[in-house]
Amino acid sequence: MAEFVRVDSSTSGHTMDKSITLPPDEIFRNLENAKRFAIDIGGSLTKLAYYSTVQHKVAKVRSFDHTTKEATGDNLYEISMQEEVTARLHFIKFENAYIETCLDFVKDHLVNTETKVIKATGGGAHKFKELIERKLGLKVDKEDEMTCLIKGCNFVLRNIPHEAFVYAKHADSEFRFQTTQPDIFPYLLVNIGSGVSIVKVESEDKFERIGGSSIGGGTFWGLGALLTKTKRFDELLQLASKGQHTSVDMLVKDIYGGSYGSLGLTGDLIASSFGKSATADKGETWEGPKFSKEDMAKSLLHMISNDIGQLACLYAKLHNLSRVYFGGFFIRGHPVTMHTITYSINFFTKGEVQALFLRHEGYLGAIGAFLKGAEEDNPNQYSWGENYAGSSGLMSVSPEMYPMQRARSGTFSFDMLEMDRLEGKLVNLPLLQDASSYIPDTVDLTEDAHAREYWLYCFEEALDGVVQRAVASQPDMPEAAERAEKFRQKYRHKLQTLRHQPFAYGSLTVRSLLDTREHCLNEFNFPDPYSKIKQRENDMALKYYQKAVKCLDELSWEERQYALVRGVLAGNVFDWGAKAVSDVLESDPEFGFEQAKRQLEERPWLVDSYDQWFERLKGPPHKCAMFFVDNSGVDIILGVMPFVRELLSRGTEVVLASNSGPALNDVTNGELQILTESIAAMDPVVQAGLREDRLTLVQSGSSSPCLDLSRLDKVLAMVVRERKTDLVIIEGMGRAIHTNYYAMLSCESLKMAVIKNSWLADRLGGKLFSVVFKYEVPATSQHSAALTPS
Repeated sequence: MAEFVRVDSSTSGHTMDKSITLPPDEIFRNLENAKRFAIDIGGSLTKLAYYSTVQHKVAKVRSFDHTTKEATGDNLYEISMQEEVTARLHFIKFENAYIETCLDFVKDHLVNTETKVIKATGGGAHKFKELIERKLGLKVDKEDEMTCLIKGCNFVLRNIPHEAFVYAKHADSEFRFQTTQPDIFPYLLVNIGSGVSIVKVESEDKFERIGGSSIGGGTFWGLGALLTKTKRFDELLQLASKGQHTSVDMLVKDIYGGSYGSLGLTGDLIASSFGKSATADKGETWEGPKFSKEDMAKSLLHMISNDIGQLACLYAKLHNLSRVYFGGFFIRGHPVTMHTITYSINFFTKGEVQALFLRHEGYLGAIGAFLKGAEEDNPNQYSWGENYAGSSGLMSVSPEMYPMQRARSGTFSFDMLEMDRLEGKLVNLPLLQDASSYIPDTVDLTEDAHAREYWLYCFEEALDGVVQRAVASQPDMPEAAERAEKFRQKYRHKLQTLRHQPFAYGSLTVRSLLDTREHCLNEFNFPDPYSKIKQRENDMALKYYQKAVKCLDELSWEERQYALVRGVLAGNVFDWGAKAVSDVLESDPEFGFEQAKRQLEERPWLVDSYDQWFERLKGPPHKCAMFFVDNSGVDIILGVMPFVRELLSRGTEVVLASNSGPALNDVTNGELQILTESIAAMDPVVQAGLREDRLTLVQSGSSSPCLDLSRLDKVLAMVVRERKTDLVIIEGMGRAIHTNYYAMLSCESLKMAVIKNSWLADRLGGKLFSVVFKYEVPATSQHSAALTPS
C-alpha cells in the first residue's frame, strides 16, 4: 500500500502529505481512461469517484460454414480473442490530509482532456473548491449533499447483493447479511459524518430530512483528541477497541449495587457516561492509571453511539419505519460502534426495529454525486456488479498492521470499491414464490467455520490447475505465463484475506469464491481458460448425438423417461470445476458418456423424487419449461438436448437459459446458439422447435457457475411471463445444490445434479457421484425431500 509522511503545506493552509507513493495499478486504477469525476469531501475524509472505460479481452465464438457437408472431425466453430470496452466505476477513500497529493497524482496520470467538470458534494466541497480547480484544471460543480446521499444509498441497495447487514457481536457470524429486496422503500437513513442527519426515504425522488444531531463523528474525533491527545481518527478508534469503558462510565450496579429490577435496568447498563471521573480518588488525573487513553476513547465511543442509536430509534417509531440504515464514515465497520448502536436500537424498540449497516457506508455521497453528473448516460438503465478483483472489501487492514491479520479496529488508509456495468438490467425471476425472502446460497461459509476452511483449502489447492489451464488457453501469447502468475498471486491473496475476513464481500459462499476467481481471471485477460476444452468436447459429443437419440427412440415410453433422466445426470458428471472429475478426464481422455452412467449411484438416490416426476409425465404436458443449463460437451449435447427433445415432442415449449459469459466449462449463450443449430441440422424435432419458435435460447445475465435467481437478464424474465412458464429445470451442482436447493418457486420445479465432491457428499450423507433429483410442486413443496447434513 502507501507510505505516509506528513509535512506542512504553506500554500493551502492545511496539513498535507507531500511524499505519499501511490502505485496507479493498485489504487487509482485505469486513470488514463477516466472520463468523469465526482468528489465527496466531508469534515475528515475525501471520497473520489470516477468513471472509466476498461479494455479487456473476451473470447468470441463464430460458426464455420458446415452447410455443404455433415459434421466431421473439423471444429464446429472457431474461438477468437477480441478486445471489448466496458464501463467501470471507481471509488477511493482517503483522509483529507492527503487530498493535495492525491489531486497531484490524479492530474499527473490523467490523459483524457475531454473532462471539464468535476461534481462535488459534502461540506468540504466549498473549502477545497479552489484547490481542486487549481490542481485538476476542472470546474467544480457542487451538488446538494442530501440528494447525493440518497441517490448513492438507493444505488448500492439495488446493485450490490449483501450490501446491508445486521451486526451480532456474540454470534458465530458477527455479520448477518441481508438479501437484496425487490422494493427497498421506505427506509430511514441515519448518516453519521461530522454530525448526524436522519432522513426518511419514501421513493427514488421523495425524501425528507426529519432530524439530526450535532453530536456525531466530529464530536468523537474532537473530544477524543482533547482527552487522549490523539489526532488521527483511525488511531482513536484503535484506542477505543482496546479500552474498558467500565473504568470510566458509571454503571447501574455502581449506584444500586446490582440491577434496578422495577425499571428493567440490568446492572451492567451505563447509568452515566464518564460518571466515574467525577468521583475519582484525590490526586488521580485523566492521564493517571485509572483513566487510560484507551478507556476514555471507549467510553466516548459508547456515549456517542448510544445517543445516535436512541435518536434513530425514536424517529423510526415516530414514522413507523422498520428498516433503519446507518451510513457515514464514523462507523467504519468498527465492531464497538456497530454493537453499541445495535444494542441501543434493540433495547429501546424491544427488537421491533433492526439496525442495518452498509458495507460501503462512506461512499454514498460520492456515488450520488457521480450519478448526478452521469444522468445524461442514464446509468440506472443498467445493473452494476461489484468487481471483487479491484475492491478492498469490508474492514480492510491498516498498512501499519501485518497484511493478513484480522483488523478488529476497522482502520485503514485507503479503501477502494469498483463496480462494472453489466450488459443490461438484472431482475428477479418472476416465478420466485417470495422474492423478498429468497436466498440463493445453500450454505453460508461465513457462519460455518468448518465448511469455510475446507472450501478455502479446496480453492487454494486447485489454483495450480487453473493457472495451467489459463496459460494453455492462450498458446500464441508468450506473456500469458507472466499474467497467469499475477492472477495466482492476486487470487491467493484474496483467499488469504477471506480466511481472516470472511465477511469482506458479504456472505462468503462457494458462489462468491467462484465469482472472485472469475473476476481475477478477467483482470489479467483470461476470459475463458476452458475455451479449448469446451471446443474439443463439443465437437466430440456431437458425433454421438444421432446414435444416442436413436437408442432412446428404440426404448418403450416408460424406459425412455428413466433413460433421459439418467442421461442428464450422466452428462452432468462432465464438470471440469470438480477436481474428482477433472482428475479423471485428464488421466483418461477416453472417459465417456457410458462410463459416466456407470459411475452414478443406483436408485434410490440420495434425494429421489423420480417416481413423482414419472407420474406427472403421465398427465398433460407443461405449457413451457425454462431450463437453466450447465456444462458444455457431453452434458448439454448428450444429456440435456435429448431431454429437451422429449419435452418438445410432448408439446411443451422450451426456453434454454445459458450463461451470458464464460465460467469454467459451462456452455455460454454464444456457444449454445451454434450447438443448437448444428443439432437441428441432424434432428427434425429440434429443427421444428426452432422453426416454430417453440424452442428459444436466452442468456441468463450471469457469468457464474452458480445461479442467483434474483439477478437475471430482463429479457429472460419477459420470456418467462410471455410464455406462461409452468416448469423450471435447474441442472448442476453449482446451480441446484450450492445455490437454489431451497429456492421456492410458484410453479413446478425440477433440480437435478450429481455430487462430484467427496467432502460435500459425505456431509450430505451420500458418497461421490450421489444423485439429487428433486421434483417440487408449489402446494406440496414443503414436504419434499430434505437435504441436510448427516
